Amino acid sequence: MRVEFDEDTCIGMYQCVAEWDAFEKDKASGKAILEDSEEVKDGVFAREVPEDAELDAKFAARTCPVDAIRIYDDDGEQLIP
Repeated sequence: MRVEFDEDTCIGMYQCVAEWDAFEKDKASGKAILEDSEEVKDGVFAREVPEDAELDAKFAARTCPVDAIRIYDDDGEQLIP
């Protein structure tokens, strides 16, 4: 499973931070950041989701009010949103 986070879309509600510890607050920018990720497109960061964190990653994506977090399965199919 893979997660993508669009930092430009993020509005800093930090709901993802409460759901998954791979996200943390960046108070300087007023947005969340996805730890251990790499920028795959301008402002879009991605990383693999460990098997034991898949549920947390899904909750983080579902709680994002602006759909800045996308979850993909191992075949590349988008699951959330």
